[in-house]
Amino acid sequence: MLKGISPLLFPELLKVLAEMGHGDEIVLSDAHFPAYAAGVPVLQAPGMNVPELLEAILGVWQLDQYVEKPAVMMAAVPGDTLDEDYVALCRKVMQEKGEKGEIDFIDRFAFYDRTKKVHCVVVTGETRKYGNLLLKKGVIC
Repeated sequence: MLKGISPLLFPELLKVLAEMGHGDEIVLSDAHFPAYAAGVPVLQAPGMNVPELLEAILGVWQLDQYVEKPAVMMAAVPGDTLDEDYVALCRKVMQEKGEKGEIDFIDRFAFYDRTKKVHCVVVTGETRKYGNLLLKKGVIC
């Protein structure tokens, strides 16, 4: 346990966050995400949901301030819908942590392809459909 650090940031995740540099990306995935298929390191955080983990992460680093949309979510496939309350909650967490960037939405398969280049995927217990969030790390000011 560390003073001033959220207990949600378990040791392996803290190590990954510290290793990441400006522009590196991490995915906070829902429980349904095919994380191991991406071929990148995977951490398991089954007792957490994405918004609470997002809040903890933004307590120790910030999103890329040099891009308009430093966070990315999977767009709904045709005929399906996103959980707008979930999207609004993620936006609210970002804003409350002082982040000015927006969330981008990309096709499901484009999201999978982009995940193949991230630093790490953290699989959470998030059960909401399209509950995945990709974050691009910024410069710590």
